[in-house]
Amino acid sequence: MKFKLVISLFAVLAYVAQLSAADLTLWYQQPASDKKPMDEALPIGNGRMGGLIFGAPERERIIVNEDSLWTGGENPSGNYDTMGAYQVLGNVFVKFEGTTNVTDYRRDLDLATALAHVSYIANGTQFEREFLCSHPAGVLAARFTANKKAACTGSIELQDTHDAKISADGQGLVASGTLSNGMKFEWQLRVLNQGGSVKLTPGIAGQADAAQIKFAGCNSLTLLIVAGTDYAFDYASHFHGTDPHAVLTKRMDAAAKKSFAVLKRDHIKDYQAMFNRMAVDFSKSTTAQTKLPTDQRKLKAFKTVDPGLEALLFQYGRYLLIACSRPGGLPANLQGLWNDNNSPAWHSDYHANINIQMNYWPAEPANLTECAEPFFDLVNSQLPAWRKATAKAKEFKTADGQFAKRGFAIRTSHNITGGMGWRWDNTANAWYCLHYWEHFAFDRDTNFLRQTAYPIMKETCEFWQDQLKTLPDGKLVVPDAWSPEHGPSEDGVSYSQEIVWNLFNNFVQAADVLGTDQEYRGQVAAMRDHLATPGIGSWGQLLEWMHEQHNPKYPELDTPNDHHRHTSHLFAVYPGDQISVTKTPALAAAAKVTLDARGIAADSDVREWSFAWRTALYARLHDAEKAHLMLQQLFSARNTCPNLFGLHPPMQIDGNFGITAGIAEMLLQSQTGEIELLPALPTEWPAGAVSGLRARGDYEVNLSWTDGKLSSVTVKNINGSGHVKLRYGDLTTEIELKRGDQRTLNAHLQ
Repeated sequence: MKFKLVISLFAVLAYVAQLSAADLTLWYQQPASDKKPMDEALPIGNGRMGGLIFGAPERERIIVNEDSLWTGGENPSGNYDTMGAYQVLGNVFVKFEGTTNVTDYRRDLDLATALAHVSYIANGTQFEREFLCSHPAGVLAARFTANKKAACTGSIELQDTHDAKISADGQGLVASGTLSNGMKFEWQLRVLNQGGSVKLTPGIAGQADAAQIKFAGCNSLTLLIVAGTDYAFDYASHFHGTDPHAVLTKRMDAAAKKSFAVLKRDHIKDYQAMFNRMAVDFSKSTTAQTKLPTDQRKLKAFKTVDPGLEALLFQYGRYLLIACSRPGGLPANLQGLWNDNNSPAWHSDYHANINIQMNYWPAEPANLTECAEPFFDLVNSQLPAWRKATAKAKEFKTADGQFAKRGFAIRTSHNITGGMGWRWDNTANAWYCLHYWEHFAFDRDTNFLRQTAYPIMKETCEFWQDQLKTLPDGKLVVPDAWSPEHGPSEDGVSYSQEIVWNLFNNFVQAADVLGTDQEYRGQVAAMRDHLATPGIGSWGQLLEWMHEQHNPKYPELDTPNDHHRHTSHLFAVYPGDQISVTKTPALAAAAKVTLDARGIAADSDVREWSFAWRTALYARLHDAEKAHLMLQQLFSARNTCPNLFGLHPPMQIDGNFGITAGIAEMLLQSQTGEIELLPALPTEWPAGAVSGLRARGDYEVNLSWTDGKLSSVTVKNINGSGHVKLRYGDLTTEIELKRGDQRTLNAHLQ
């Protein structure tokens, strides 16, 4: 029987892999509009560098980004307007002469290979374009071909957005300059042709009229782009390192020696080594659904369930995280790394009250753990500046009137050079620490815990040890806290209480794992147990503030009429674990009352990221149908762009990452010390399978289900303790697995 189950599961997973390769393509019947780049252009990226592909037959446009191109500095004033902003590097335009009578147009992005394509027929000639952004080669590459010789004639223009010096360099162009904050930047473009001719237009190197390349009678063209700055993760050097020119030139020379086919092969191999760790099938879509281009299909999916597109949306979040957050680079910002102007919404910064955290929710469960490393690198590099700003902030004077002597706090927004802006989000430091702990909880790397996670967790515990206020009844509260971005500031706001509880609880576990600091561990445990915890209000809701609000300034607070986009006080449900259906059922029921009341009405201010968070919240509360309803909201014209980017508006990427994490919670949960299988499987997915989900403790899990019920589960021990507790509904079992071993069980967990 077990042998048959294993064969059956392998067959299902093979089908899933085949389905994923065939049905993971965003495609369109028209180019992206120049008026709506972030809404319609297709994103590619290698972690540090990104491109937005437009696909117009007569003039290709590529918006080029590099993740460290920022204005601003340490910004000691905390003024949001002077914090600086993420910048766009520039545009590359490729114009083709004689492009008329265009038919059979298609533009697409294949998530299975991380390749974008454009194809069309013009005047009887078939033209093809292929785009990639290679991590191993460090280049953005584009290939232009035709089915007739000498068919490619036109010009290439590099348009920098910062008045860079542009000079000719062999068969290409080099743009270099310095931003107002002293950051040096450079990007290079090189053109390789087969047949025909390529030459720079007449002009003097370094002047604007040298920024164009003409090509004539070519069989094909390959464009290579490299970009970089002198940014370094180093506060002592004011975040400046070496001039990028030598590194970029070496990178370009190496890439130019390889054929496009080799660059493509290496790119796909590198990408698929990460992307192919997971495959999903949420049941088949109809033929009518799969025949629609993505912009039309998604609008219909808002009204009629389209399980194939829901699976694509899950994988799109994974694709985007790989594309914009790789080790060695910067973490994903509010727009990932894709940006189309130098005054972007919200500075395209890092928002610490949920947004950057949501960007990294899927990294661990969706099997992309290394994609979280840029977040830790950035935070660690900013600590000296944040400590200094915190030590001077009157907001963090202790009870004896002294300025803060230990730890750091974070304002709601920050940049990459130590600068912060807007109001303080007091407990964002503790929320950031959750990501350090979760990174360890999933992969059990004690070196990471000891060297990286534990020191920052301890420092943050010390900060809150100094800051907490003791009430007459002995309860500890966070003073003058806020429930972003909602209502008044008061002592003991549930959001902050929950986050500090989570920090203290995780620190206690960390100290136990490392067998260190037992005396201080005891102090932290005692503080945790004395924290005020959320209460239940008059209509059964989880209280957002310590006492039920009756505030004339905010008459809707703590009433069923509060439909705010934020549900900050539900942190304890997700991503925290203080409230759960099994351990704290009364609080879980109150959280659900609150969540139901927040609603999804079109006239409310609920946003795409709100629906993503609520998907995860309902999943944790075991409400599969509501979780799926939240997921389905992402397909409305109000919540996602035609290219499936989140639409706040304007474009914001945290909803893309958040929905991937929310779907993962529907399929698997492991926050309570056991691996719970299909805790929120909706009826809309009657049959399906998923492979490669990660559970805390360093396990990988494959699942299949039919008729809405578990068929089989395979658990693999990557590097866990070997003792695994499994739960499916009311069924539980415990198994032992050696490292590297796996075991398949049936629907009865046998």
